[in-house]
Amino acid sequence: MTGSVGPFAGLNVPWLLDTRARDRRNHPFVIWQPVEGPAETWTYGRFADRVNALAAGFEQRGLRPGDTVLIHLENCVEFLLAWFACAKTGAVAVTTNARAAAQEMSYFAEHSRAVAAITQPSLAGMVASACPNLRWIAVTAHDSGAVPAQADRPDGADSFDALFGDASLAARRAQDPAETCSVQFTSGTTARPKGVVWSHGNALWGARVNAQHEALRPDDIHLVYSPLFHTNALSYSLLATLWVGATAVVVPRFSASRFWDVAVRHRCTWGSMNSFTTRALLEQDVPPDHSFRLWGTPLSDSPALEKFGIKTIGWWGMTETISHGIVGDPYTVVRPVGVGRAAPEYAVRVIGEDGRATPVGGTGSLLIGGVRGLSLFKEYLHDESATRAGFDESGYFVTGDRVQVLDNGVLAFAGRAKDLLRVGGENVAALEIERVALGVAGVREAAVVAKPHPMLDEVPVMFVIPVGGVDNAGEHLVDDILAACRRDLAAFKVPREVRLLDEFPRAALDKVAKSELAKTVD
Repeated sequence: MTGSVGPFAGLNVPWLLDTRARDRRNHPFVIWQPVEGPAETWTYGRFADRVNALAAGFEQRGLRPGDTVLIHLENCVEFLLAWFACAKTGAVAVTTNARAAAQEMSYFAEHSRAVAAITQPSLAGMVASACPNLRWIAVTAHDSGAVPAQADRPDGADSFDALFGDASLAARRAQDPAETCSVQFTSGTTARPKGVVWSHGNALWGARVNAQHEALRPDDIHLVYSPLFHTNALSYSLLATLWVGATAVVVPRFSASRFWDVAVRHRCTWGSMNSFTTRALLEQDVPPDHSFRLWGTPLSDSPALEKFGIKTIGWWGMTETISHGIVGDPYTVVRPVGVGRAAPEYAVRVIGEDGRATPVGGTGSLLIGGVRGLSLFKEYLHDESATRAGFDESGYFVTGDRVQVLDNGVLAFAGRAKDLLRVGGENVAALEIERVALGVAGVREAAVVAKPHPMLDEVPVMFVIPVGGVDNAGEHLVDDILAACRRDLAAFKVPREVRLLDEFPRAALDKVAKSELAKTVD
């Protein structure tokens, strides 16, 4: 619309960091708490200074606006420094799952056209061999806080510390919220993950709106254990913390045995939780002296979590939505079985197969309306057809998820239309696993379904039709399939079991009736 002005006109991610470094220079931004050893505090001023020095070093190494850099790291401060330094130089941070296998890394590098990578000692050899066309690789001195006995680096790789330059030489660039900021690969229903592109406006949207949804305050201390390459940790937690000038306590990973110790020691007030972590913590005693006032969880005000005595805010979101399209309320009680209500920043539709609005009590497909490059992702990386297919004729993003409409506008999650599994907080595309099995000699057809798991929500189980039928299957076929999956997939994607069948149950158009297969694994 002519004359319209966006909420972040003339701003970008470096503007936000620089603003907080000026206004809250001595306030803790990130407290890094490794598994062993003392915590390290990074004030806003110290963090911004090191980001500027790293950005200067990036420029001296030839990084230019638009260049893509793989950040293949477990949780650590170096991850955050690298992400913000990319934003400072105009380079694009491509954050990848630290548990990815070599074949997946090759795809990430090739599809993103990456020119460089930053990784850690335990992953450096794999990155170097899987991504041979990178200009350079830099390796941190530790693996998410653990110093290896021998910090070997691949030939030609440099140390992360050697990347830093003179902060005063960092170039000053125009602040444009429409510029591409970062890419996160997310599983879909296709054989290959899609790269979700965020603009600087998207990142600022996530920072501001997530902070509002979470009622974050400058005195809050946000415990962050989810992987930083996920939207949950990066947008819901870190960027939201940055927006209000609060503090984030970052740990390497979730640990039920260490959770309360860290939370009490650092007086954490906010936590982003999931069903796996809350189930694990239900087995722990709740310390009476914890400081949590709010948790974000899959459900609002769940009776199952009453033991903790902490107000919970339900939410639903995706990498493509940056923030929560459905969210609870920090100040009121929401129906316990529901996620929350439509977030006021989005247009939310729930429709049936006929395109009509789903009535109260009914279940329908969830569509999210917003602004591309602001409240919705900018595009799928180098994939115009997938970007077009992601939106309906009215411009609404087709989430592929289904929700139930409850009384008073409350929405409850009702499953995924997409063929996705949820394994311990990770989205896993069934087709990605099936593709590996189809490359094994002796496999005619493969189908992966989810098996309920008491801790991980779901785990993959594979059904296979052998060439020539079960009676003619090689005696090592199952072992060969599992070996291929272990070689080509991250560990959490590997099927927990492989079952051989002569035929699959079929639905219309000869499609595999996975719902029937799933009934056999419950």
